[in-house]
Amino acid sequence: MSFTNQIQAVAYCRTPYKQKFGIPRQPGLVSAARGFVELAAPFNQVDAVRGLEQYSHVWLLFCFHENLAQGWKTTVRPPRLGGNEKLGVFATRSTFRPNGIGQSVVKLHAVHTDNGKVRLEISGMDLLDGTPIVDIKPYIPFSDAIDDAHGGIAQEAPELASVTFCETAQQQLEQYQQNPAYSRLAELIEGVLAQDPRPAYKKAKEDPKLYQVALYDLDILWKMLPQGIEVLEIIPSQVGMANTSDTP
Repeated sequence: MSFTNQIQAVAYCRTPYKQKFGIPRQPGLVSAARGFVELAAPFNQVDAVRGLEQYSHVWLLFCFHENLAQGWKTTVRPPRLGGNEKLGVFATRSTFRPNGIGQSVVKLHAVHTDNGKVRLEISGMDLLDGTPIVDIKPYIPFSDAIDDAHGGIAQEAPELASVTFCETAQQQLEQYQQNPAYSRLAELIEGVLAQDPRPAYKKAKEDPKLYQVALYDLDILWKMLPQGIEVLEIIPSQVGMANTSDTP
């Protein structure tokens, strides 16, 4: 028996995450991450989302579009295991999957229908800006939440690192936050960096490297210290400059 089928994007996700590095490894870990799901033609019709506003959360089925060219792998090295132990791809949420499909549950804040466009305002996403969405489904608490479920290697939430801002970064942060569009910038930066987005093999030894994470149209420069993560600078991003219309 064989089966093939072609799918197309029903929407695209607009998020603060302009590069893969720094994106939370699971949804719901950074509630300050706000964005939109913008429906694409011919699906951008009010009738297609009629009644969706009654749900607090939705499932997004999406495509790992930037990984498709690299193909899939039978085994992967989960960060939870320090990158040193292999598990089967179907025992993980690896991005290198046979059909490149992922799923995330996100909080739904509002359904906007204006100027011929349909947009879902969401938060808590773990998706790269521009991610193609192949389906949208309501989250049903009585069936989707299983109280006694076992999470295997991911039973517990990840331990968070402390995040501080040096004097220069604090001053830059205060300047940016005068703009209402950046009102939750501190919370977003802290939420993203507290997950410690570094490769797993970096976490067991001293790491003097300077890191950069692109959020909205800003580059967040930071490093790991013995006591936690310190933000050094917040500057205009070269990543974000590619499409300035994506500024929050």
